[in-house]
Amino acid sequence: MTLGPVEILVLAFPENNFSGQILPELAKVVDDETITIIDGLFVRKDADGAVAFFEFEELGASSEVAAIVDVIDRTDGLISDEDVAELTETLEPNSSAAILVFEHTWVKPLRDAIVAAGGQQIDSIRVPGVVVEEVLAAVAAAEAE
Repeated sequence: MTLGPVEILVLAFPENNFSGQILPELAKVVDDETITIIDGLFVRKDADGAVAFFEFEELGASSEVAAIVDVIDRTDGLISDEDVAELTETLEPNSSAAILVFEHTWVKPLRDAIVAAGGQQIDSIRVPGVVVEEVLAAVAAAEAE
């Protein structure tokens, strides 16, 4: 099995306000085979800043967060304790986060076509949308001067 590009996404929920509203869209991108979630954890940071983390299936069936289990393809143990510490260091006290490791499944047929054509991927750079928006705003401001 050859994986497509893998990404880690950290979703913060200040004041532990996870309502489950993201689940339908998350399920949609998984069902459409845009992504495959291959690992994930739920993290809580208490008011004193102490961090605890759990596999989603450990949260109990009544938890809205536990519903993420339905969209996780497998749990590969890719997230270490050190990763959790690094990924949640900016998480505010009395908050929670979902850490999702997902494969960009949509890339695999394109990658296979590139390889079949004798090509190769030599780099991949991910730029967050907010960064692009900031650059575009700065360019527009410079052009307006």
